[in-house]
Amino acid sequence: MRKEALEAAKNAYKIESECIATMLDYFDDEQFSKAVELLKNAERIGTSGCGHSGIICQHMAHLLCCIERPTRFISPAEAVHGATGYLQNGDVMIFASRGGKTKELLPILDICKAKGVKVITVTEDLNSVLATSADVVLKQYVNRETDKYNAQGTTSTTALCMIFHALQAALIEETDYKNEQFALIHPGGAVGERLNKK
Repeated sequence: MRKEALEAAKNAYKIESECIATMLDYFDDEQFSKAVELLKNAERIGTSGCGHSGIICQHMAHLLCCIERPTRFISPAEAVHGATGYLQNGDVMIFASRGGKTKELLPILDICKAKGVKVITVTEDLNSVLATSADVVLKQYVNRETDKYNAQGTTSTTALCMIFHALQAALIEETDYKNEQFALIHPGGAVGERLNKK
């Protein structure tokens, strides 16, 4: 391996750890609390994003299902072809868009508003259309991506993951979710074996 490659690999750890450490400086207690309250009371939850953000939104949908918050990732492509029928008045949609202007999400935003679906947006730009049109906005801080061109979705996906993990951790407390409940819906794999061990 080239020396530059090894240095780049080690520097990636530094970049991402610095990002997470700084994220707490941007943590908004009021907005975060509102987001948790919406997710706690929602009958159904949707998540949506494009590219790397979309992949992390799929992860969030699974995380929420694991604590029995019925959630579905709604692909931006499918959303405008009927998939938003999943969401009803009073439900919650989570949008993830670092720049807050992802054009594929804007028609979904309009549908949510028309149907009375509450919107949580995670973005870096608090003045973007997805932010100003949301019921709750969670600030996504990113220092820089890990590649030398500052172009690949690396640190930004870690930051988004961190916000979603924090939401799940808070929801476990707010809903008094029990490990026994998780054991019932997760009998598979080593985790299921450990949880269901008599």
